Amino acid sequence: MNTTIIGFAYLLSGVLFILALKGLSSPVSARKGNTYGMLGMAIAVATTLYKGYVENEDLQLSSYTNIIIAVAIGGIFGSILARKISMTALPQLVAAFHSLVGLAAVFVAIGAYKNPGAFFDGGIISTGSMIEMSLGLAIGAITFSGSVIAFAKLQGLVSGNPLVFKGQHLINLVIFLGILALIYMTAVDPMDPTTEQYFWAIVGLSFFIGFLVVLPIGGADMPVVVSMLNSYSGWAACGIGFTLQNTALIITGALVGSSGAILSYIMCKGMNRSIVSVLLGGFGGDSDAAAVAAAGGPKGNVKQGSADDASFIMSNAQKVIIVPGYGMAVSQAQHALREMCDILKSKGVEVRYAIHPVAGRMPGHMNVLLAEANVPYDEVFELEEINHEFATADVAFVIGANDVTNPLAKTDPQSPIYGMPILDVEKAATTLFLKRSMASGYAGVDNDLFFRDKTMMLLGDAKKTTEEIVQALNMS
Repeated sequence: MNTTIIGFAYLLSGVLFILALKGLSSPVSARKGNTYGMLGMAIAVATTLYKGYVENEDLQLSSYTNIIIAVAIGGIFGSILARKISMTALPQLVAAFHSLVGLAAVFVAIGAYKNPGAFFDGGIISTGSMIEMSLGLAIGAITFSGSVIAFAKLQGLVSGNPLVFKGQHLINLVIFLGILALIYMTAVDPMDPTTEQYFWAIVGLSFFIGFLVVLPIGGADMPVVVSMLNSYSGWAACGIGFTLQNTALIITGALVGSSGAILSYIMCKGMNRSIVSVLLGGFGGDSDAAAVAAAGGPKGNVKQGSADDASFIMSNAQKVIIVPGYGMAVSQAQHALREMCDILKSKGVEVRYAIHPVAGRMPGHMNVLLAEANVPYDEVFELEEINHEFATADVAFVIGANDVTNPLAKTDPQSPIYGMPILDVEKAATTLFLKRSMASGYAGVDNDLFFRDKTMMLLGDAKKTTEEIVQALNMS
């Protein structure tokens, strides 16, 4: 009876996780998806505690007390952090959470290996269990160290420039093959005392290759890294789920791993990257190419304008397309932007938002910011849906989106962003570009768009400039 209840509860939590992913696929149903996910996790945790009680009736009450205390501390800390974290720091938060998932997988694997009696029938680790545990251990360690570097780059603690060196792919390949060989050696006879040295070698090499995989990746490619690490954390959880014989963990890990892999593929397509290069590390631009692009970057006159100029141009437009980027996130300009767009719509101007798949620092970054400002979902479009409309737009209003609007991605083979699909804002009749300064974007490449005749630069803080445009619109 207890087995039936536990199995049904895990199945229910798995269904809720699937519904959560389905809900998160659209801004309209995202809140409901989050609710399903939280409910599924609550059921999974409660079921796991119940399963532990059923299978270990002599388990001391203090063990459950420690578990409840740990859950309470984690829940309180997570709630406070989620409420206080700024939207610009959300990518760092996600990277930090990925690192914790990976580290948890490492700790569980170590605990299972050092105390097999608590995890395996008769205290005997089978070959299959050792392979599952070692894979979860390796992926978890890679996820942890890779996420630490991603966090450091996003937070500015480490340079966003790619750390590239000769033979890095060969070194990564040798280490990866070495990890696989060590997993095989541990699985030959898991209970042999000499196996422990192979086990710890897997731990060390996996942590090390995590650093090597992410350090060579340029800052402009951090959205892909975050997505990739998301997938890694899921597969780590899935592997450890087999070790713990926990159905919910297997289902959850598989869902996160597969969805993260699909998202990584979409992100790679959006940046013209190879999925193989993502897995091996070292993608994201060549330092020499970046130097050449910077040295031979576009030069020319820049047309600067004011908030009054922007107000006049947009008031007389029929169609305005907004292109948000990381600059909007930094200045927290989304609320002022929505107010500006509401005024334009009241004047009969058609307003739409164009979202590049890698705008910001993580997948969906701009969508979250716009949702926070209550921008109508039916006005927000992805690159493929809206790119053809720039040719019919009177104004492209770019607020902090640099690399994803740079025409050099289509014209300069030496540019590190060459081949990346961009938003065709240069095709609009007028491009208004809000930017703090004329500095290059996160990829370190000057934007040719700044020097076009149809471009007007509005230099300064994006929020302040947008608020000034709002005032000018209200007075017109």
